[in-house]
Amino acid sequence: MTETPVRILIVEDDPGIAGSLKRGLTRAGYTAETVSTGAEALAADSCDVVLLDLGLPDGDGTELCATLRGRSDAAILVITARGEEPDRVAALDAGADDYIVKPFGFAELMARIRAVLRRSRVTDAALLSHGSLTIDTRTRQVSQGGQEVVLTPTEFDILECLAADPGRVVTRQEILERVWDTHWYGPTRVLDVHIAALRRKLGDPSAILTVYARGFRLGDPR
Repeated sequence: MTETPVRILIVEDDPGIAGSLKRGLTRAGYTAETVSTGAEALAADSCDVVLLDLGLPDGDGTELCATLRGRSDAAILVITARGEEPDRVAALDAGADDYIVKPFGFAELMARIRAVLRRSRVTDAALLSHGSLTIDTRTRQVSQGGQEVVLTPTEFDILECLAADPGRVVTRQEILERVWDTHWYGPTRVLDVHIAALRRKLGDPSAILTVYARGFRLGDPR
């Protein structure tokens, strides 16, 4: 069964910022919803990540952060113009997983989201499953249809990156940064070589799909 995309709740009262974030996150393969008040945030459906602006019209954002943390396991990333240390400490003490100060680049935001998702999933699931494909992130073992698949460390890291959210297209740059290094400057062709090896070892050319001009995703489950 295909896993649902990561759900992100944007709590932001500036419609321009909220709309821009929603468009960017949707293009990146996430499911995004926007609300403009704390009351709406508390009434919203469950999600995986909350992007929380502290300057809301109906209450203190830090208190809202604490309330959300008390009722949800969602990762909370505070987005605010308040950059002073006491504000950061208060938000983190209230349960925020990370804190980013406006103005910020969208690439940095995406990296922060990926980081909080990785941290939250370490305790959530050691086993990643996609159809007949099973990945044990603790033992770093892979099986396809009940048969063990022997992978190199790099091949495993690439497959884990794709399987963490199998419905989403993962960009080439994201894979390079997560599997190799955030400052990777080598040829991106090395990734294609590893993808080809993974397809051979998984015994199915369609196990990993190339999405033109975007990146890669896992194929439909079998």
